Order: sequence, then C-alpha cells, then structure tokens
Amino acid sequence: MPGTFIVRRGPVGLLVAVLMAHAAVATVASAGGFAASETIFPATTRAWISISDFRGLQERFQKSPYGQLVSDPAMKTFVEHLREQVSKNGKQRLAKLGLTLEDLEKVPGGELAAAAVEVEGGRLATIMLVDTTGHEADASAVVERITGRLLEQKAAKITVAGAPPQLTVYELPPDPNDVRGDVPGKQRRVAFAVAPQALIVGDDAVQVGQALSVLAKGREDSLATVESYKAIVEQCAGSVPATAAPIRWFVDPLKFAAAYQATNPPREKKKGPDYVAILGRQGFDAIKGAGGLLVLNEGPHSLRHHTLIHAPPLPGRDPESVERFDLAARMLRFPNAAGVAPAAWVPRDVGGWAALQWDVQTAFGSAESLVDDIVGDKGVFDDVIASLKEDPDGPQVDVEKDLVACLGKRASVITDHVEPVTTDCERIVIALETIDEPRVAATIAKVMEADSDMRKIELAGHVAWELIDHSMEIPKLEVETPGGAVDHADHDSGDEAHRRRQRLREKDGRLLPHSTVTVAKGHLLIASHRDILERVLTAEGGPNSLASATDFAAIQTELGRFVAAATAARGFGREEEAIRPTYELLRQGDMPKSKSLFGQLLNDMLGDGKPGTVRAQKIDGSTLPEFEVVRRYFGTTGLAMETKSQGWYVVGLVLPRSSDQEVARRPAEPAASR
Repeated sequence: MPGTFIVRRGPVGLLVAVLMAHAAVATVASAGGFAASETIFPATTRAWISISDFRGLQERFQKSPYGQLVSDPAMKTFVEHLREQVSKNGKQRLAKLGLTLEDLEKVPGGELAAAAVEVEGGRLATIMLVDTTGHEADASAVVERITGRLLEQKAAKITVAGAPPQLTVYELPPDPNDVRGDVPGKQRRVAFAVAPQALIVGDDAVQVGQALSVLAKGREDSLATVESYKAIVEQCAGSVPATAAPIRWFVDPLKFAAAYQATNPPREKKKGPDYVAILGRQGFDAIKGAGGLLVLNEGPHSLRHHTLIHAPPLPGRDPESVERFDLAARMLRFPNAAGVAPAAWVPRDVGGWAALQWDVQTAFGSAESLVDDIVGDKGVFDDVIASLKEDPDGPQVDVEKDLVACLGKRASVITDHVEPVTTDCERIVIALETIDEPRVAATIAKVMEADSDMRKIELAGHVAWELIDHSMEIPKLEVETPGGAVDHADHDSGDEAHRRRQRLREKDGRLLPHSTVTVAKGHLLIASHRDILERVLTAEGGPNSLASATDFAAIQTELGRFVAAATAARGFGREEEAIRPTYELLRQGDMPKSKSLFGQLLNDMLGDGKPGTVRAQKIDGSTLPEFEVVRRYFGTTGLAMETKSQGWYVVGLVLPRSSDQEVARRPAEPAASR
C-alpha cells in the first residue's frame, strides 16, 4: 500500500465530521497542485464531496438568486447572526481537526475535497484535501493556526516511524464529553501535511500519509476505480460543462452507515432494531452507491442537479424482472410510464405536486420479511394481515385481495398551506390510484367503520372518514357495564397483534391528527385536513388544473431536455410556497412547535427524544424581514426520475422567478380548525 508507515502510540482517532451536500461525479483533472481527488482517495472511501473550482463556485453563488438573497440589505442582520452560529457550530465540529470554516474559505485556489474512508476495525477516518495554488502563504498561516489550536487543547506532537518530513501528527487527550457508558473518551489524533500547492488534514495519520504519497499521479486502488463511481460518471459526466464549477459527490449508503455506527457508538445502549443491519439483510445492499452533479446559475437554471442511484440487478437477473433484487428490496420497483402528470383534480394554485410510479402489488408481497425482521419475530406480518381478516372485532377484510390488488401503479402527493401561517397551516394529500374504485371504497368503509377513532362525514357529496382528534379532550372515567360498549378483551389479554395496531394508531394520530380519508376520482385520498381534501374534491379541472399552469409547463419543458418522456417520477413546486411556512415560523420562534411532517421530523432529530417535549429553536429568526421583501428570490422547482438498467437517474432543477410566475391562492384556515 502506498505511503505506509507506523504510528508508534495507540490506535488512530475517530471520524468527527463528513461534509455532505448535493454534488457531482464527473472525473475532473485538477488544474492545480495534485491529481483529481477521486484518484487520490482509496477505494474504501464511503463518502466523498468535492468542489472542483472553489472560487468559481463562490462567483456563481453570488450571481444566483440565492446569493442575491443573502446579499439583500434587508437580510444583513439575520445573515450575520446565522453566519456567527454556523461558524460556531462548524468550529465545534472542525475543532478536532484544528480547523475553522474561515480557514477553509481562505485557502483553496482550486479543488476542495473531503472524504470519509473506512479503515481497520470498520471505522471511518476523515480526510480533507485542499488545492492551495496561489494561496501558499494562506496555507502556511492556516498550519500555524492549526498548531496553535491543538497546543491550546494540550495536544502533544508525536513521532511517526517512516513518515515523510512534511507530515506532522499531534495526539490530543481523551475528550471528556465523549464518554459512552463506562468507556472513557478515546484517544484523538490530528495529522496534517503541507506539499507544494496542497494541504492535507485528517484524523488518521496513515490515510493522510498515503494521500500525500500519491498526490501527483493518484493510486491504482482509488475511488475512481469503484464500479458504482464509474457508473455514475458514465451517466452524469456530460450533464454540465467543465466551466460550471460543479460540486461532486459520492456515497455508499449502507457501508457508510455501518462504518459510522462503528465509529460513533451511542452514549447509551439503545433498544430497538438496528435498521442498518436489517436493510443489509433484506437485500437493500443492492444499492451500491449514489452520486451526481450540482451546479449553480448554469444556463437558465438557478440550480440543477444530476444524480444516479446505482443499483444494478443481481448477477444473472433481468433488470426488468420482479426478481431483480432479493427479499424486501424487491419493493424497489418503479416502472417508467408516459404521461406522469397532475390529474385534472389537482388545483392549479397548489404549492407543490409529485407523483411516483410504483409496483404496489410487488411491494406488498415483498414486505413480509422486512416487517418480521424489524419486529424480530418471524410470522408477525402474516399474523397482522390474518387478524385484519379474521378478528371478530376487526374490519374483516382481506388486505391483499380487497385493497392492494385493486390499486394502480401511481401514487401522488399534493402539498400546500393555508392562511394565516401557524404551526398547523401546512396541508398534504396522498392519492393512490385505484383500478377497482367500488371495491376499494367498500374495503375502506369496512376498515373505517371498525375504527372507533374515525367518524363518518359527508364531504363535497362524497362519503369520507375523519380522525377524531383526542388531543384536546378532557380525560374521563369509563365504567364497564353489562351490555355496554366495552374494549375488546385483547386490551388486557396481551394479544400482540392488537397492541401493534394500537401503537400504529397512536403514531398515525400524532403525525396526522386531523386526517381525512375518502375514495373518489379514481383514487384513495388521504388528507392531513378536511379543507384540503374538500378543495381537491371540488376542483373544476381544465384551465383550473395544475397541468394547465404556465410555470408548470415551463418546468416540464426544461426537464424534457434531460430525461425521456417516460419516467418513473415527476415533481413540481413553487419555492415561495414551500419556504414561507418555515420562514414565518422561524420569525415567530415557533418552528419547534410545527405540526407538519417536516417540523415533527426536525423535532425528533434535534430534540431530546423525550415524548411531549419541544426542542429549543436553534436559529433566531426574529430579525428576518417580512416575507414579501424576499419573495422575489424564489422560483419554481422540478424533478424527474427515470428507471435505468443500472438504477435510477434523477434530475432536479430550479427556474428563477419570472414576471409571469403564477401565485398560489392562499385559502383561509376554516374557523373550526383553528
């Protein structure tokens, strides 16, 4: 192995951070002091990001609507506060490498790249590679600052056998905040090397040394030789000109996740399933990699990305076959179809729409092993399905025959919000195509009538069911009396299938506390709120449908330049409508209280994990200007996904706001919902 040497004291340190973002994967020769970074990092690289022309990207960002937004005088106070906070957080993460965000902004003269490399023991090492061409003095100053910061942390310089003179290694004392259970904080190391026109910094001396030794010509066993990487290059390389200053990226999802777990064990032992291991066992390791290109201010687009999710069929399998993958991964079947467009009942003025072609029947048939694996008990899936059919207190429906077999291949989502902007203003409708609407309607009726938490209503001439929101109810004492309505004995008998259904109900109720369901317009419609469903049911179609909107047509024209007419997914959105609820809640300081799916996801990710608690808002948005001041910077978005023999090709783009861009109608929130 090139550049191998020995560190004399203890194991090498932990991964501290990996810079991840949208990016691209065309092999680009370095214009500066070293070969392209994908030829320098090893084949065991699990995640990689590269800005091939750092200065060029800065210029493009400044000219884009997003750069103009940041430069708007009305945003000055907020941007300064945000930069201060990002810098603080960035320092916390980069401090273990002795770096700051300010360092990274000043040094690059060409490529800036970072990689997470899997090393001995299945852990990850972080390496940063900077082309310092024309900024050699800045690089020397950065090295001095790195050294000073490490010494402030009481780091000790250590001797490395066989290391080149350019390599310096410091060992830091264990981090007292890194204690996990009874295990003390691990030893940490920072290594850096300065070469002509290059700076390398990492937490693994061996990897930094190897990168240093192959700077000029690269290595034979590099990331560039990985089959998934090469497939992504083949698909995406010609999508943007070399002058576009693209961001490039690659990740091996499951291997990265597994190595990240090994590198960052939880502070406390957690109960529950290991989803990374489960996905591997269930065949999802068929996804070998993902990567793509992201460019700013290229042609008519504010932003555009090209991505390939590389998932070739298993050896000897037909790419078009249901058996392309094994076990639960067979549910990853998204057939291309012509005419993936909004139905006539999708209102013209909604905030966003997306549709996916999905083989629902195959997905259902493939779910058994996945559900059983998650629960940890073989046969659970069959038990639940059987209970829905046979339980005398249940709906007594055959889910596969009465529902799944009657669904089509298309699932759609409509998103919007109402006025005023509150924590519960966002709206969503999920629409599942039906091929036997009467049978689906009858099945849904049986399921809903057997659910005491659903009430039957009439909505725009259709029978619908609405979830009863118990969140504001006063608890009351219930006494069982002969002949009265009592809970089924399963509540106390320990029937596991019943308890599972109860847990699912509690989760669904939390995510969609006002959900309303009906079968109409050839679809099973599931809405977050009654008002958005009524709006869909009363849609007039024709010129009042989204498909007739001028901004929707413009997006489809642009997407047509990059994908075939037959696609597996399409999406459209008006940026201002997608951003405004979050923007206003940030201004109000209420983002942690958001009841939207996105808001609840953020709360789960950033909160303390305790049920019922609300996290503190991380960003102070009180200095944001009125939304009307910044509305002009937001355009329209589009996305298309095409199923290929080697995986799924995704193109997304943003068109800047135009004089004829349509404005979504903002209906008022019904008084009963406030």
